[in-house]
Amino acid sequence: MSTATASPGAPASSSAAVPSPTTPKPQGVIARARELAPEVAQGLGLTLVFASVTTLGRIVVPVAVQQTIDSGLRAPGGVDAGRVAVITVAAAVVVLLTMGTSWLVNYRLFRATEAGLASLRTRAFAHVHRLAVLTQGGERRGSLVSRVTSDVDTISTFLQTGMVVLVLSIGQLVLATVLMFVYSWQLALLVLACFVPVLLLRERLQRPVTRAYQQVRLRMGELLGAVSETVVGADVIRAHAASARSWRAVDAAVEAHRKQAVTAQVATAATFSVGVFVSGLVLALVVVAGTLLGVDGDITLGRLLAFLFIIGLFVMPVQAATEVLNELQNALAGWRRVVELIDTPVVVPDPSPTDAVELPAGPVEVRLEGVGYTYPGTSRKVLSDVDLVLPAGSRIAVVGETGSGKTTLARLVTRLVDPDVGRVLLSGVDARRVPEASLHRRVVAVPQEGFLFDSTVGENIRLGRPDATDDDAVAALSDLGLSRWLEQLPDGLETPVGQRGERLSAGERQLVALARAHLADPDLLVLDEATSSVDPATEVRLQRALEHVLSGRTSVAIAHRLSTAEAADVVVVVDSGRVVEVGPASELAHAGGPYSRLHAAWTAQHV
Repeated sequence: MSTATASPGAPASSSAAVPSPTTPKPQGVIARARELAPEVAQGLGLTLVFASVTTLGRIVVPVAVQQTIDSGLRAPGGVDAGRVAVITVAAAVVVLLTMGTSWLVNYRLFRATEAGLASLRTRAFAHVHRLAVLTQGGERRGSLVSRVTSDVDTISTFLQTGMVVLVLSIGQLVLATVLMFVYSWQLALLVLACFVPVLLLRERLQRPVTRAYQQVRLRMGELLGAVSETVVGADVIRAHAASARSWRAVDAAVEAHRKQAVTAQVATAATFSVGVFVSGLVLALVVVAGTLLGVDGDITLGRLLAFLFIIGLFVMPVQAATEVLNELQNALAGWRRVVELIDTPVVVPDPSPTDAVELPAGPVEVRLEGVGYTYPGTSRKVLSDVDLVLPAGSRIAVVGETGSGKTTLARLVTRLVDPDVGRVLLSGVDARRVPEASLHRRVVAVPQEGFLFDSTVGENIRLGRPDATDDDAVAALSDLGLSRWLEQLPDGLETPVGQRGERLSAGERQLVALARAHLADPDLLVLDEATSSVDPATEVRLQRALEHVLSGRTSVAIAHRLSTAEAADVVVVVDSGRVVEVGPASELAHAGGPYSRLHAAWTAQHV
């Protein structure tokens, strides 16, 4: 019978060949956007051409008014009806053309932004699944979901509405400024004298708005987290009559979001009021100054009326800037959260193609050399100086008290986390050099609570082997002695399991998870007491089936019950983050060590 043996500690450079992840250097917003969502910029040049035509069309009315009055109605020889008609028709044609180009600008921006944001969502979603289990667990699931959904929606809202306004407003502002100087440089300087101070103070006025909207996005993530947690845990809440407490938690999250949203809107309203006041002041001053200039003959009636129209074209983008900047700040806050997610370092990275190594075929030997691990953000070592060899083809049980490091050991073996020091070798290959997709085809884990997706029993079983057929799924259940259970299901393999498998019992969910792992046919199977949620009768059937299923492959079981350890070839005892005993259960039971005490307590309970 094979037993685990000690191995020497790894050399200090053992993990140097595997590059560690680095945090990307910060880039400009535009450059980062082109990198993460390049589709947004596709065809942007032509879109800007259409936007320019649209902007030019907006100055048609004031120019037409000026020409109609000065050269048509007040022509030297009297009213020139023909010229008035030509000006009117030309203005109408340009306005119609502007309507067409405006539609094209919106259409092209909508199409490009939706393509880009779909790409951004996909990238963010994929990155969530590449993050370490502990990194995912460090943030509430609802907050992660909000980054992929509502935060991207916020960006979408700005790009499809505010972006159009921003692009057209900038062009309109430039043209209006030029035209004001053409009609009256004196009045143009007056307008700029009023608005330049506002523009210079814009950043200072906008700073509290920026901070406020960053907090709004944060509170939205907390709100989604609180709501999703309450929905998912509805059964537990009812069972413990904790509805009132859960409602208070959700109400608190809703209220926190409401207060922060109001704060942001108040800050926005303050900046908006400044713009409205300055706009009204400018209009009044221009009317007075323009009248005085007209009396002195420095400006014609047509030019003054056109200038008043142009002020509207100048003021409109300035006033709209507050609303656009409001949307922009909200979008930037969402953008930062999405980028922060995408830039979160992958602490379990795939090796580079030149370093990648495939595992050799056959049962996997597991070797841990000088392994140590500390959970991120803490100083407590979960595992220290672990040297261990788990022979290929053996059935290993890992036992120990709660918090001793059993689960962390399993996570290291399945490479859900990487050790801080030392290395984990699978059949002589550093686990960090095995591509993730390849590793998880050969190494399969069955958690204590089997997670099922909202589909059918058959689809959940075939998850581990996409090319499998219904016959393969039936054969997997038959190998496990579960044919009778399958026959009892309402629709056999087509039976819906519901969200998270809620239509099945906890034991039935675990049966499906075990069948899924068996169908995947791994060379190393890691079980976190996978039969603990199964009723006694089913457990007996499973134990018999597992004798056949586990033969010919290496298996590591995180044993919460000593009955699992008693059936193993090798027992590994973990205590306070260290491996303190290794050997057959029959020998350890009489060795006078930690396992002896556990065995004595277990025996006393079953007398």
